[in-house]
Parts: sequence; C-alpha cells; structure tokens
Amino acid sequence: MASKGPGTQTAIAEDLYRIGEVSRMTELKPFVLRYWETEFPMLEPVKSDSGHRLYRQEDVDLILKIKRLLYDEGFTIAGARRHLREQSGEIEPGTNGAPAHARGEGAAGLLSRKMLLDLRDSLRAFLTLLERR
Repeated sequence: MASKGPGTQTAIAEDLYRIGEVSRMTELKPFVLRYWETEFPMLEPVKSDSGHRLYRQEDVDLILKIKRLLYDEGFTIAGARRHLREQSGEIEPGTNGAPAHARGEGAAGLLSRKMLLDLRDSLRAFLTLLERR
C-alpha cells in the first residue's frame, strides 16, 4: 500500500501515516498537529525508530473530531478536551471517580456544571483577548 508518486497518499506499514500526510488529509498545519498532541493526551501517535510520528487511522479520526469541535462547534481547547474525556468515559479530575449521583449531581447538575466550566473557559479566552489590546 506504499506508493510514492506525487500527490498520492503514502501509508507506511499497516495504515500508519506520517505527519505530512496527516496534515494534507486533515488540512491542518504540522505545527498544529504537534501542538494538539500537547493539549490532548489521548492523541498519541507512535514514534518510528528514527523518531518520526506515525499516525494510525484512529489518530486521524480523533484529529478530525478535535478539528470539528474547535473550528465548527466553537469549543475551547479545554472544553474540547473535557468533552472528549466525557465521551470516552474517563474519570474527570477532582471527582475521585465518584459517579455524578454520589457527588450530589443529577443530569441537571452535570449540565449546569458543564455549562459553567465552558462559560469559565470562554471568559478566560475573552479576557486573554482583552489583555492583548
């Protein structure tokens, strides 16, 4: 499956893609992909013996999901990270693994908490913009 003609996708062994290929596939700059690795712990491309990033198809799918959350749905990075954690069933930091009902939060409490956290992130982003002026 490895073809090296101009304008063709080159898949390394077993559908592993280099950062340049993923950049073209997702229409994102390589520096954005590298930055997102630092912000989204669940995005972990494997490294080749020579140190090159090799992205699996599930990494590419996750990148496209992150891109949609940030660019289309207007999530902040923190909000998108939290959203992805909640979808994957990861334990949210600070909850000690207790379910929502054990923390005194029903569905409305979770919704309110999520809205407040997203509002906090939005206000921080707005404050950052104001401070730059």
